[in-house]
Amino acid sequence: MQSMIRRASQLGRLVRAGMVTVVVLEMSAFAAVQSLNQGTQNPGVEDAEIHILPIRENVYMLVGAGGNVTLQIGDDGVLVVDTQFPGSSGKILEAIRRVSDKPIRYIINTHIHADHTGGNESIAQGGAGRGGVTDFLGDGARVIAHENVYHRMSGLIGEEAPTVVAAWPTTTFIDEEMDFFFNGEAIQVFHQPAGHTDGDSIVFFRRSDVVSTGDIFVTTSYPVIDVQRGGHINGIIDGLNHILALTVPEEKQEGGTMVIPGHGRLCDEADVFEYRNMVTIIRDRIRDMIQKGMTLEQVKAARPTVDYDVLYGTDTGSWTTEMFVEAVYQNLSSRP
Repeated sequence: MQSMIRRASQLGRLVRAGMVTVVVLEMSAFAAVQSLNQGTQNPGVEDAEIHILPIRENVYMLVGAGGNVTLQIGDDGVLVVDTQFPGSSGKILEAIRRVSDKPIRYIINTHIHADHTGGNESIAQGGAGRGGVTDFLGDGARVIAHENVYHRMSGLIGEEAPTVVAAWPTTTFIDEEMDFFFNGEAIQVFHQPAGHTDGDSIVFFRRSDVVSTGDIFVTTSYPVIDVQRGGHINGIIDGLNHILALTVPEEKQEGGTMVIPGHGRLCDEADVFEYRNMVTIIRDRIRDMIQKGMTLEQVKAARPTVDYDVLYGTDTGSWTTEMFVEAVYQNLSSRP
């Protein structure tokens, strides 16, 4: 409750100061697992508004029809974390130009799904002719992602290439971390293996003290686990613990490091802590049921999520409580 009051007060001050128009949008963490696997578009994306929330002096959060977008701006140019659906690109570029007229130099993709990578081509080209860096695809923004994202987008692993070449990452990394310096601060990109997918990254802006999590952490649903692309409940928990290791609260466990989730509202360490505990408790319950020899149908009937369903559960839509339980059961049945 204190966390909710603090956030409402903070947003209220921003609105009264005329800094931003805030609309709370509880977006689905996944438009649909299958549609995102295929890179298809959600209806109505072109009509969705893009809302800008200032986080720190040079970091902004954009909310629209896909995953949350993080912007870091400064004298060196603009860095974008995730690009939503293709149909959102024009409005995202307009929003970027409302906060900076500098060239778009970098895009970081936190994972492969189209609600986070769909705008890669258009937004990368938004850096063309503006002094952007040059990569092997020409003059435009450089697209950074873990190599598994490139492998899946290009069809080297998994299904046939689901996206056009111009949307693929142009710079990849294979280690646990990639770091570089931009706009006066160190930026660390951490690979989180076998989490939401097998190509997840967490982005940490060290001087700004902001973490952009991708879909390792969301506030709108239970974790979405893309089992087809290497997702695993244990990797989700490992990722949440990693986020907690990066975050530091300011006072009374509130404020401090700001956390931009893949979908949902702006958060801090306390929010991640509560979500991590919820996911861990449910994982342990289902694992205990599996060890007792219970079938999937018996586990579903036992309702291991019941006390959290009011916050994260749903029986309708693209990622239901039942789908979450099935994914966790599949994960833990094949790998403890």
